[in-house]
Amino acid sequence: MHKSSMGRKVFLIVNYVVLFIAALMCILPLINVLAISFSSKAAAAAGYVKLWPVDFTIASYQYALAKPEFIDGFIVSLERVTLGFVVNMLLTILTAYPLAKERSALRTRHIYAWFFIVTMLFNGGLIPTYMTIKETGLLDSIWALVLPGAVPVFNVILLMNFFRNLPKEIEEAAVIDGAGHWRILWQIFFPLSLPAIATVTLFTVVGHWNSWFDGLIYMNSPENYPLQSYLQTVIITPDLNSISGNELLDMNEVSDRTFKAAQVFLASLPVLIIYPFLQKFFMKGLVMGSVKG
Repeated sequence: MHKSSMGRKVFLIVNYVVLFIAALMCILPLINVLAISFSSKAAAAAGYVKLWPVDFTIASYQYALAKPEFIDGFIVSLERVTLGFVVNMLLTILTAYPLAKERSALRTRHIYAWFFIVTMLFNGGLIPTYMTIKETGLLDSIWALVLPGAVPVFNVILLMNFFRNLPKEIEEAAVIDGAGHWRILWQIFFPLSLPAIATVTLFTVVGHWNSWFDGLIYMNSPENYPLQSYLQTVIITPDLNSISGNELLDMNEVSDRTFKAAQVFLASLPVLIIYPFLQKFFMKGLVMGSVKG
């Protein structure tokens, strides 16, 4: 092992410090929200809560989980993520596989590639998109949240480049053995591309779970809002102002601030749980998929 130069050591130290500060900037707001959600109404209102709960209580979570709007939104979001994941992943794989072929195998490859790239850079706008959703009868249905983004072009490019970096000899050997394209895709390319698949899965799940704007636009009934759209309405319009008289009896220990903090953390919890299982594949799939072959 050769000794590192002084410049290299300084670079590593500065790099670690910058990354540590960036990590703190990302995690401290989440810790603050978590602390507020577990704090009492008076402590949160007085601004005493920083990174640790003051007068620990779970009243906000009890109230949030008892709200039917929150539970309905959570179920809609789960349905959206499930359907969106299946549709997005299936179409992404089926689109990336032929685009990963050489021009000699698919002569019109460049035409399809440019077609998808153009759709990634430009779109028809909000009003034409809304009119399309309305005229196809998708308004106020779960498919209005899934089908408009059924083919995520960025994910297609990522997976396509990963496919192109796989050894050509493996595919050639499979063809010699009599394997067709379907068998090559699902029994050879798919297992070898698990890092890229995991990366695309993470993008897909997080994208669907965090999306809120399309729910507000395409859903006419509040009970059909996904969770993030419901939380957006809560943040913009104070939710506690519209509660009934019976609910006021349960609000002695809950403020608008602690209630919102509890809902925000509950909405973030599924992503926080699933991310560690996919994180080990994330960098490998992202780096290898971003290199053009």
